[in-house]
Amino acid sequence: MLRTLTYTCDDAASRALAAADPELGALIDRVGRVQASFSGGGFAVIARSIVSQQLSEKAASTIWRRLAEQAGTSPESLAGADFATLRAAGLSGRKIEYLQAIAECTLSGEIDWDALEALDDEPVIDELVQLRGVGRWTAEMYLIFALGRPDVLALDDQGLRNSAGKLMGLGRSATCAELGARGELWRPWRSIASLWLWGDVS
Repeated sequence: MLRTLTYTCDDAASRALAAADPELGALIDRVGRVQASFSGGGFAVIARSIVSQQLSEKAASTIWRRLAEQAGTSPESLAGADFATLRAAGLSGRKIEYLQAIAECTLSGEIDWDALEALDDEPVIDELVQLRGVGRWTAEMYLIFALGRPDVLALDDQGLRNSAGKLMGLGRSATCAELGARGELWRPWRSIASLWLWGDVS
């Protein structure tokens, strides 16, 4: 079930971040409010992530809708769908391979989506990156926006690195190492810090 949470300068996590990092606190005051929607975990979340790769949100939503209408989005329907039907929905051949491989892993029990929720963050990432088409960034987004984990920092996210570079006055994007080092100040709320950095569009 989709849950939407709102963060402001007055909530506990954001106050803790501001106390630990005054420059981030100034960003929080300037941005004022951010929201995040948490979907809950499962096959469909990763499937939609695969569909969305390298596409605009609008294009991805259109393809996902067509896929739901023409083939279905359950593991059973995707594993059994023929190539032509999936191509007609707008999927590339590579994405079809990924989706059907993950559907087969789900049906065989090789990946247990419910069991992932009981694991710590790194074991979840370790499990997910074994799936075809799923890299660390996708796994980290799953942790943040599906499972609602509060302390995830996606070092390869270009938007975060751009915002962090501005926060630190670098005049360029932060490197992964620079973002990681600064992120130590934000524990145990690095996901919330990320929401604020993504929200800084000034």
